[in-house]
Amino acid sequence: MDAAGQESFREFVSNRSPALLKTAVLLSGGDRHAGEDLLQNALIKAAGRWGRIDEPEAYVRQILYRQQVSRWRLKGRRRELTVAEPPDRGSGTDGAGATELRLLMREALSRLTARQRTVLVLRFFEDLPEADVARLLGCSVGTVRSTTHRSLARLRAHAPELTALGGPGAEQPSSRNLAAVEVRP
Repeated sequence: MDAAGQESFREFVSNRSPALLKTAVLLSGGDRHAGEDLLQNALIKAAGRWGRIDEPEAYVRQILYRQQVSRWRLKGRRRELTVAEPPDRGSGTDGAGATELRLLMREALSRLTARQRTVLVLRFFEDLPEADVARLLGCSVGTVRSTTHRSLARLRAHAPELTALGGPGAEQPSSRNLAAVEVRP
C-alpha cells in the first residue's frame, strides 16, 4: 500500500470505526471485546485489499457479517459471563430508563443464538431488507423471515419487560430500540 492509500485507510478507520464497532458489538451479543476483535479482523482483511475496494464501508460490513456467520458455524464452547452480584435495576426516574432498557436488551439479545442475533441486527439495526440479509447470510428469504419471527418471539419470551419499558410501540423491535443496545467507548 502506498502512502496515499495508508493515509486514506487511517482516515477511514478513524471516521468509521465507532459506527462499525456498534454493529460488531451487536453481532457479538453485546460482548464489547468480541466486537472489537471482530472489527479488528475485518479491518485487517480490508487493509490487505485497500487499493482495490470501491466502497470501503460496505466491504468492511460484509466482512463483519461473514466472519460472524463463520463463528456460528464453528463448534466451540459458549462462554458465560459470571458476576458476583446481578446489576441493580433502577427506577428509571433520573434518566436511568434508557440505561435499563439498554441492559435489558443486551441481556435478551445474548440469550439468542448467534444466527438469531445476526438476523435481528441486520434487519432492525442495519435496516436491511430481507433479500439483502438472505444474500449476506447465504440463505433464502423464507429462512430470514422465519428466523426473524422466531427470534422476536424468543426475545419477547426472555424479556417481556422490554414491552413495558419501551411503551406501546415496543412490541416490534426497531432500529431505535436496537440502537439503544450500543456500548459506548
